[in-house]
Amino acid sequence: MIRLLDFIFSFVSLLFLWPLLLVVMLMGFFDTGSPIFIQERIGRYKKPFKLIKFRTMSVETESVASHLANSTSITKLGGFLRKTKIDELPQLINVIKGDMSLVGPRPNLFNQTELIKERDALGIYDALPGITGLAQVHNIDMSTPELLAKLDKEMIDTMNVKDYFRYLVTTATGSGRGDAVK
Repeated sequence: MIRLLDFIFSFVSLLFLWPLLLVVMLMGFFDTGSPIFIQERIGRYKKPFKLIKFRTMSVETESVASHLANSTSITKLGGFLRKTKIDELPQLINVIKGDMSLVGPRPNLFNQTELIKERDALGIYDALPGITGLAQVHNIDMSTPELLAKLDKEMIDTMNVKDYFRYLVTTATGSGRGDAVK
């Protein structure tokens, strides 16, 4: 049921949002010269996949978790995209492809060893990663691996259609700041 909802909502969203995506792409070319950011992340069963986002940091920024990146790396357009969560919209393609769900644990990088250890212990990688979830609506980011893994586990164990919609609506209406940048 959730996979069907993911596909329908993502497809319809891309269908209606393509003009916005096109404008952001064009603005991104002027901002960084490279508007799309693709990064390898850990997916379901720890299989790698390519996460797609709009670029919010300068091209030369090191590939680390957001909370480890320097805030001076964020471009002016990038700051706006992060604040409005527009930078996340290309992930709808990942959802359509089946790499992600709209709701699930945020996919982490392979170099986040402490988070991987905590998530492994709780079986988090048995679920599809998501664009948003319980941790995101409570402003818990990847800088607190143990707490994040516990909230991910709670979300996975209690997920139902009502919670799915609650996390989506809460995120869409502005709750949750996403990953912090120092």
